[in-house]
Amino acid sequence: MQVSVENIGSLERKLTVKFPAERFETQVSARIAEMGRTVRLKGFRPGKVPATVIKQRFGEQVRGEVLSDLIGSTLREAVEQEKLQPIANPAINTTGKPENGEIAYTATFEIMPEFPEVDVAALEIHRAVAEVTDADIDKMLETLRQQRRSFDEVERASIETDFVMFEYSAIAGDYRFPAEGLERAGSVLGSGTLFAALDEALKGRQAGDKFEAEIVFPEDFRNEQLAGKPAQVQFEIVKVQEQKLPEIDSEFAKLFGIEDGDLETFRKEVRANLERELKAALMARLKSEVAEKLADAHPGLDVPNLMVQSEARNMASGSVPQGQQPPPQLIEAAMPMARKRVIAGLLMGEIARKQDLKIDRKRVAEQLAAIASTYEEPEQVIELYNGDPQLMSGLQNRVIEDQVAEWVAEHANTTQQDLSFDDVMRPANA
Repeated sequence: MQVSVENIGSLERKLTVKFPAERFETQVSARIAEMGRTVRLKGFRPGKVPATVIKQRFGEQVRGEVLSDLIGSTLREAVEQEKLQPIANPAINTTGKPENGEIAYTATFEIMPEFPEVDVAALEIHRAVAEVTDADIDKMLETLRQQRRSFDEVERASIETDFVMFEYSAIAGDYRFPAEGLERAGSVLGSGTLFAALDEALKGRQAGDKFEAEIVFPEDFRNEQLAGKPAQVQFEIVKVQEQKLPEIDSEFAKLFGIEDGDLETFRKEVRANLERELKAALMARLKSEVAEKLADAHPGLDVPNLMVQSEARNMASGSVPQGQQPPPQLIEAAMPMARKRVIAGLLMGEIARKQDLKIDRKRVAEQLAAIASTYEEPEQVIELYNGDPQLMSGLQNRVIEDQVAEWVAEHANTTQQDLSFDDVMRPANA
């Protein structure tokens, strides 16, 4: 077997492999002979089908299969011989025809880059820390009450937290919405369901009230003809309902799986759930921080274009409806961030290799248990992961990324950032 390598880009390689045509013909003959012993054809006894008949019926198929197998095996040998690391299946080009007693093919692919020495100690990492407090538990219990609230119709004027159903029409310049009649809508006042100016106009009103008000619609209002414009709005209140919140008692606790209704047990369950969410959010923050600082420290690292394109496509896919392909311009816009993510991912992988970080099986089991606990039948989820290599591989990759992020934080110039539970879980509100 003859092998030659050509550099056709910083990370792109073109491998030319030649192997004896005799090797190919020998394997074709062996495959046809084997088929003669096993194949069943009408008019012939089992094991007695002549080789000429096998060649006539299956010759092209057999030659194609043998050629594919030989390319696969010789390519693995060639890559190992040349000490190359393809990042994906190569593009193969061959005629498959013997020439000067040899069959040749080319394999084009990108390889992993050579990594620089990563000076982790020079990185400045901010590691967020937080804990779940009793106040956080109280706040979550209040959220659960809100989720279980009901509404009863009242005859009084509306106040904040009331649900108001109303009909309206809006006129901005020559535009009227709706074109005829009235549009019906509803809002819990103060909830942010609609916008503040509308809530304010609806306060202090009761069923049957008809009135007019000038309302400035927000810039992001769904109706472009009204967005950002003042309009004269005609209102008619259909009904007002006040909210009824359930008491946090044993019956309420039973709604959330606490069979005996014990409130202390309920609070412990809520705390455990919040702590699990907080732990995951803190780790996500740390991984993001480490990834960003690693990428910023090595902006010029040459990375495989195929990996960048794949990451950009994945990022762009999140901006279009499921099942649709993202447009090329969206993929192109994602390329700079995708490149940064690929740099970070490759460097984290290199750190894991250099530091010989092994997957912590205990952490894998803990994360799997945490994932499963969010489902009604956790045993089935655990069984699903254990039976699906792809799912388990994804989980293991996340765990090793966690371990790398923690290792970097331990060896970098790391400062602790004390945050509240809300700061961590809802950073946009911080």
